[in-house]
Amino acid sequence: MRIGEAAAATGATPRALRFYEQRGLLPPPVRTASGQREYGPAEVARVRVIRDLLALGLTVEDLRGCADRLHLLDGDQPPRCGSVEPGTPGSGVVGRRLAVLDAELARLAGLRENLARRASGEG
Repeated sequence: MRIGEAAAATGATPRALRFYEQRGLLPPPVRTASGQREYGPAEVARVRVIRDLLALGLTVEDLRGCADRLHLLDGDQPPRCGSVEPGTPGSGVVGRRLAVLDAELARLAGLRENLARRASGEG
């Protein structure tokens, strides 16, 4: 299928597919004789995995670090990520992203507490 069809099948845009390719998340697709990108089921499945992981809060840079293993996630049953404790399998990208999210949640909780205190006239 061509880029527009692949984009529609994954809920992405053609521009997003080209971006994933440029950033190394999606291998360069086969080209037709006229130079158009041609996508198959494996590429469509990989784009779905990429979009799912981005929706979970991972970044493109996070995914670049494990792009060579993204194909392992495109099965019917999502694999378990395993432990996120430092030094255990699966602790890399997911563990780092969880730490960033935890820090951001703590920062936002502090902001909320300050705002609530000021709004009530306490501080």
